[in-house]
Amino acid sequence: MGSPSFHELKKQASFFFKEKIKTARLALTDVTPAELLTEEATEEDAWPPDTRTIGLISRAAFEVDDYWRIVDILHKRLWKFDKERWRVSYKALVILDHLLTHGPERISEEFQCDKEVIKEMTTFHHLDQERYACIGC
Repeated sequence: MGSPSFHELKKQASFFFKEKIKTARLALTDVTPAELLTEEATEEDAWPPDTRTIGLISRAAFEVDDYWRIVDILHKRLWKFDKERWRVSYKALVILDHLLTHGPERISEEFQCDKEVIKEMTTFHHLDQERYACIGC
């Protein structure tokens, strides 16, 4: 087999550095693994959060400290909704949906203040420029 392409090397290096940054944040700051999972699950990338990650987040939400950290991240992601970076808020909504059915009961009360931004998201339509297909129409 030939040597790996520049793109592959760049991808591997990026993954390596991200992992090292996560490890450093866990060791040197007040961040928790649940907080990191929630941040990663709501990043801008095109892939939705996976079922395993969402399950870990919902289980962590039953711990008081992790609950407040997860809620804080989701509030921030929802309130940052804009039409250019919609994936972040959408992913927060996916996690919130799971927490409403599998997380602590107080989640529904906690997100009452986000009703307006969630309503705004219901009218959002995204046209995929590459495929010319309207998502949400």
